[in-house]
Amino acid sequence: MRRARVAVAAAFFVHGAMPGFWAPRIPYIKANLGLGEGALGLALLGPAVGALGAMLLTGAIIARGGGRTVVRLTLVASCVVLPLPVMAPSFAWLVASLVLLGACLGAMDVAMNAHGVGLQHDYGRPLISSFHGMWSLGGFAGALITAGLIQLGGGPAPHLVGAALVLAIAGLVLTRGLIGDDPNADDSPPGPRFARPTMGLALLAGLAFCAVFAEGAAHDWSAVYMRESLLASEAVAAGAYATFSLAMAAGRFSGDRLALRIGPVPLLRACGVLAAVGLAFPLLVTRPWAGVVGFGCLGAGLSCVVPLAFGAAGRAEAGAGPGIASVATASYTGLL
Repeated sequence: MRRARVAVAAAFFVHGAMPGFWAPRIPYIKANLGLGEGALGLALLGPAVGALGAMLLTGAIIARGGGRTVVRLTLVASCVVLPLPVMAPSFAWLVASLVLLGACLGAMDVAMNAHGVGLQHDYGRPLISSFHGMWSLGGFAGALITAGLIQLGGGPAPHLVGAALVLAIAGLVLTRGLIGDDPNADDSPPGPRFARPTMGLALLAGLAFCAVFAEGAAHDWSAVYMRESLLASEAVAAGAYATFSLAMAAGRFSGDRLALRIGPVPLLRACGVLAAVGLAFPLLVTRPWAGVVGFGCLGAGLSCVVPLAFGAAGRAEAGAGPGIASVATASYTGLL
C-alpha cells in the first residue's frame, strides 16, 4: 500500500503543479491578446465548463473500475494541453484551449480523489488532507519556478513546454503504483454517474462550492490584482500565488491531525474565518506586501474545506467515484 500511497501523492502533486505553472501567466495572456477584464473573465470560464463536462462521465467510469487508466491518461493529456493557452493567437483559441485543459484536469481530479479516498479506507486513518497538501505543494512549486523563470527572462511558451514534458514523464513513472483497474470492469453493469442526492451530500457540495469559489478567485485573479491594483512586479505577483499555495499546503498537511484533535466542524469554522480575513486584507490595505500576506491567509483558510468534503463524499452509498463526482461537479461550478 505504501507504493500506492506514493503514486496517489504524485498524481496530486502533478495536478496541482499545472495551475501553478500557467496561472501566473494570466497577466501575460491578458496583455498579449489585449483583453479587458470582462473578456478575460469570460475566457476563464473555460476550465470550469470543460471540467463539468468531463465529470459527467468520470464517475461512472471509476465506478466500473477504470480509475487508474483515467488518472494516467488524463495526466498525459493535461500536460499536452498545458502550454496551449499562452500560445493562443486569438480569444477563440484561448477559450478552446482552456475548455480542453479543464476537461483533462477535471476528469483527473475525480479519479485521483477516488483513489485517495479508497486508500484512506484501506489504511483506516485520515489521509485525504495530506494528498490535497501535495496538490497545494505542487501549485507552490509551479508558481515559484515560474517566478524564477520570469526573472531570468524568456517567453512563457518554452517554459510551459518544458514544464509539461517534465511533469508528464515524472507523473507516468510515479503513478505506476496506482491500484490497478478492475479486470472485470467490462462485464459489470454501468455504474451511476453521480451519487443519489441527499441532504448531507448537498451540504458537502455547498461547502466545496464556496471553497472553490474563493480558490478560483485567487487562482484566476491574484496575479492580475497584484499587478494592476497593487502595482506589484510580475515576479512578486507570481509570488502571491506561490504563497497562497504554500499556505494551503501547510494547512492540508496538518489538516488530518487537526480534524482528529478538534473535530471537523470546529476546524471548518476556524478555516472560514481565516479565509475571510485573508481575502479582505489586500482589499483594505492596498500594498504588495499586504497582497502576499492576505493570499497566504486565504490559502491557509481554504486548505481543509475541500479535502474534508471529498473525504465525506467518498462514503456515499453509490461508492467513492459517484459520490466524489457529485461533490466535485458542484464545487467546479464555483469557478463559474
